[in-house]
Amino acid sequence: MQHRFKRTLASALLFLGVHSALPVQAAADEQFFPMATYRVGAYASSGIPVWAGMIDYLRYINEVEGGINGVKLVWQECETEWTAEKGIECYERFKKGLDGAPVAVYQPNGAPAAYALANKAETDKIPLITLGYGRTEATDGSVFPYNFPVMLTFYSEASAFINYVAEKEGGLDKLKGKKIATVYHDSAYGRETQGPLKLLAEKYGFENIQIPVADPGNEQAAQWRQVRQAKPDWVFLRTWGVSTPVAIKTAARFGYPVDRIVGDIWASSDEDVLPAGDAGKGYLALTPYPGGASFDIHQRIKAFILDKGKSDLKDPRSFGSVYYNSGLVNAAIAVEAIRAGQKKFGNRPLNGEEGRWGLEHLDLGDARLKEMGFLGLMQPLKLSCSDHEGGGAAKVQQWDGQRWSLVTDWVQADRQTLRPLIEEKSAAYAKEQGVTRRECAKES
Repeated sequence: MQHRFKRTLASALLFLGVHSALPVQAAADEQFFPMATYRVGAYASSGIPVWAGMIDYLRYINEVEGGINGVKLVWQECETEWTAEKGIECYERFKKGLDGAPVAVYQPNGAPAAYALANKAETDKIPLITLGYGRTEATDGSVFPYNFPVMLTFYSEASAFINYVAEKEGGLDKLKGKKIATVYHDSAYGRETQGPLKLLAEKYGFENIQIPVADPGNEQAAQWRQVRQAKPDWVFLRTWGVSTPVAIKTAARFGYPVDRIVGDIWASSDEDVLPAGDAGKGYLALTPYPGGASFDIHQRIKAFILDKGKSDLKDPRSFGSVYYNSGLVNAAIAVEAIRAGQKKFGNRPLNGEEGRWGLEHLDLGDARLKEMGFLGLMQPLKLSCSDHEGGGAAKVQQWDGQRWSLVTDWVQADRQTLRPLIEEKSAAYAKEQGVTRRECAKES
């Protein structure tokens, strides 16, 4: 009874915005969800609505569905400030579970930590879920059994962007001779699309212009002067945090049309465009989890969580924002992976090896997405031993100054063209690290 009281008190304090000194405690019959968060630092404005979406969904699963097949969920946060060092500290703190409640999946919630934890997670047999970030080559599960860049890797993001541009230009054959510039955050995250864009430029004949922006990106006059001089037909904006509104405002100052700029998924939320003011009207962005609160899951969460005063949201206006929806989708994938694993291992808390099996047997078609309330918000997703991404599509949305509106359905990446590049990188990693490939055909 005492530990239940402490957990309730800690949750209440967190809800009120107070970071409690009391640890959230768990029982061995519960499933522990570690939460590596960043509520402080340069990227806090992006992270805070993500955690709200995740926590609201976990509360919904507990309070409305009674847990995952009766297994209740418990979670605890650890502040990473979006750094590799603190991301590692949080992982080490959480990897053994909480008071007997095991860890089935781990979400590092940041590219620096995702790269830093790749080897550690494999050693500890804890699968990493990195939706929309992390190592693209981990799509190849034969080399990366415990690394899951689910739904949309950076390679697929680049290909979906090119396919959207081709659609607007009248076909892939119309890309020849076009100029396409990428203005990118000069980090491992930002540089990740250089390989696929080079490949696609060679295939379709467009000029591939790469323009880096140093972190944190508070000043970008030199970059957008370069854009003005190059006169690209399209700009792919792969910024993050404060660098996104700075890019949009600076582009406007240099006269580049905002409706020819397509942001990537980390430059696609309300928090990215609101600070840009009028300069953001017409801005386009890719997203695997579109903005809006009209999906069925939002109606459920509003009724059972928000309206009852149980939401983690501090600003109700963020309900249905892209980042809030990203939290919903991230949490749902983790929950469904555990649900898939329970089909083999029983309706009980799962460990990391069992969570990996669940992820590799995750199959979310339209029928299941409708049951979950995620139809339209999440694309169909099917993973396997050899394919740790699945999906590979994004929608394009446009900002009108107040809200996002979808301008496409799912735009599918050319994953077949990208796969050899992925296998080349995974093979190089396997050679460097001395990794023996799994034979996925024998996995069941």
